[in-house]
Amino acid sequence: MRYLAVVTAAAFLLLLEGNCLAQTRLNATEIEAKIEVLLGQMTLEEKLGQLHQLSGLANGAYNPDLLELARKGLLGSTLTVRGARMANELHNATLESRLKIPILMAFDVIHGYRTLFPIPLGETASWDLKAVERASSIAAAEAASAGIHWTFAPMLDVARDPRWGRVMEGSGEDVYLGSEMAKARVRGFQGSDYGQKDKILACAKHFVGYGAAEGGRDYNTVDMSERRLRETYLPPFKAAIDAGVDSFMTAFNELNGMPATANKFLLREILRGEWQFDGLVVSDWNSVEELINHGLAADKSEAARLSLNGGTDMEMNSATYRENGAKLVESGKVTIETINSAVRNVLRIKYRLGLFEQPPFVSEQHEKDTLLKPEFLQAAREIAGKSLVLLKNENETLPIDINKIKQLAVIGSLADDKPNTLDWWPGDARAADSITILQGLRDYVSAANLTSSVAVTFSKGCESVCDSDKDFAAAVIAAGAADFVVVVVGEIRSVSGEAASLSSIDLSGRQLDLVKEIAQTGKPYVVVLKNGRPLTINWLAENAPAILVAWHAGTMGGPAVADVLFGAVNPSGKLPMSFPRSLGQIPLNYDYKNTGRPFNASAPLRDTSRYMDAPNTPLYPFGFGLSYTTFRIDELNLSAERVQNGESVRVSVQVQNTGNRAGEEVVQLYLRDVYAAITRPMRQLKGFQKVALEAGEKRQVEFVVLPEDMSFLDEAWKMTVEAGEFEVFVGNSVNADLMGKFTVEGSTPTAAPTGATTVITSTQASSAQKNVARLALYLVFILLALN
Repeated sequence: MRYLAVVTAAAFLLLLEGNCLAQTRLNATEIEAKIEVLLGQMTLEEKLGQLHQLSGLANGAYNPDLLELARKGLLGSTLTVRGARMANELHNATLESRLKIPILMAFDVIHGYRTLFPIPLGETASWDLKAVERASSIAAAEAASAGIHWTFAPMLDVARDPRWGRVMEGSGEDVYLGSEMAKARVRGFQGSDYGQKDKILACAKHFVGYGAAEGGRDYNTVDMSERRLRETYLPPFKAAIDAGVDSFMTAFNELNGMPATANKFLLREILRGEWQFDGLVVSDWNSVEELINHGLAADKSEAARLSLNGGTDMEMNSATYRENGAKLVESGKVTIETINSAVRNVLRIKYRLGLFEQPPFVSEQHEKDTLLKPEFLQAAREIAGKSLVLLKNENETLPIDINKIKQLAVIGSLADDKPNTLDWWPGDARAADSITILQGLRDYVSAANLTSSVAVTFSKGCESVCDSDKDFAAAVIAAGAADFVVVVVGEIRSVSGEAASLSSIDLSGRQLDLVKEIAQTGKPYVVVLKNGRPLTINWLAENAPAILVAWHAGTMGGPAVADVLFGAVNPSGKLPMSFPRSLGQIPLNYDYKNTGRPFNASAPLRDTSRYMDAPNTPLYPFGFGLSYTTFRIDELNLSAERVQNGESVRVSVQVQNTGNRAGEEVVQLYLRDVYAAITRPMRQLKGFQKVALEAGEKRQVEFVVLPEDMSFLDEAWKMTVEAGEFEVFVGNSVNADLMGKFTVEGSTPTAAPTGATTVITSTQASSAQKNVARLALYLVFILLALN
């Protein structure tokens, strides 16, 4: 009987397996087989069409010529076309084509689609990986409902020059933090399978070195050593691959004399060779044709040749591939196999997205039901609150005690500027849906259960560009009549983002003069900064009683600022990028190396590495941010003082909330390899944990320092751990002073050479997970039958 039961269970499972297989997606082998069949049916013109991405209109509509190209099967992808109706009309056009190859629809969903979250630099300031992943997941769900398959995010450029406008789009100055954020955003956008209906394909950009543009000037030349490239700028991209990202975008810049879009070293040797990447590489906007401006290509035909041979699969917007590809193949300057390989990479993504399995139509009703869901807006409010960074809070100026004021004055045009609630990359967000800081404060006061009313007054002080003081007097009167003043200053949306480099990062116009006028009233005040980059704010740091960095905080930024100012949310953000004292310190990053004459305050002025007219240190360092409560981090303990090479070290500390209210602290671990064959930075972030503690609560926080954390690239570009001394620092910023030491003994264990790691795509990972689940089902049923 038991044997019969086992056989019966197995037969049932085989039937179940057959039904599952009928409903599951194609596996990797099946996808490759279908690609080869389809490739064999395509004309050269159709192949070149697959390598072309064309833009629609800014409002989301398509150009009529896109429909015609789709009907002919000559359009691989679109950019900016969005909305269920527009998407469905394009898909209908592809069904009229000979091979009915679906179109890949792309859009810049950088930090939200209709529900806008804080700029990525602001999200990173939360130091909350789950929150960042959640934001990207919501963005994916909204975008997918509007017919989008592909976003050009996350931006993974390490950025150490705040003059560069695109620092707002990334994760700041640190390699480790940027890598962790890269993985979180890829997981959010793609999930375990980006072919799911509420997920989209992520894109790792800009490959590579774009954040190191000379002078902080966008699109400018980049020249760096291969060591700096591999140690600082490549790791976030490799982290994205490890998280399953399946597309890359080339950078606008040249790197060491070769523009990234035609750079075989980057695209073929590193990306395809060392990292075994089998996804899609797309150029940035017009960057193929711009090889002419770089002085690399003499004409469009040469630009197409260099990009195709260099490893760029798809051309964004310009049409050099489509116009010149056939002649290049005919002349032998580009082989047909190069074309076929690029087309395979495009088709592979479309199969992994599931676009071939059924026409990729989307429901207009589903789109309507998905956008701006209440739970999405609440998430945007919560995540914006986590991103705010309290830089100063003298004499507990904040939070505002709403029961002790009768009038609150809000000063500054940016507090009531709907268009500037958005930023350079607003997705499909609408200013009309955003809540300003002024409205957020008024809504909070209105909803509070107060024994006496509180009036919230407003005076703009000056226009958003603040080039005149004609309205200062009215602002001073409003501030003088109030019990507390909120001064909102910073940047308008157009001065941070692409092509928004600045030669000065001071508060623009007369904004600082306005703050000084308010300070003269003697009323308690807080300066709220709306910014897309670190600013030089020395006067504020010395004189303002409280400073809150709000970034460009998105749709629900106003309520989030109100939550923090009134104390409903305890600020927990930490800076992902140092705030410099002056432009002369730039580029500024905490993970600097020592010199032969390191800084020594007691040394003669000319015998140490220092500025003669300013401190070396930033105004506010990386990882810094205050709370309305206080925390103590102590009792550092290492699992061992001596370990063998290849072993890990456990590091624990006790963290206690020593204040009178609940709060969150970001506990940060930094590591230094004291002596090495290749000189190492003074400190490098290697771990962090965000810990929520009630007032008085104490908890042990543990980190594991892995061999990979102790390693560095040797002269052969292999990861190596050398025997020797390591220093561990734990605290709540890069200035952590709790320190321990351990020693590594012995040589590095034999490891696979760089690039030999097997890369599992997100689709393959999903298939593997399903197989494991099926095996588990088999075992459960067999065990049940045996019992």
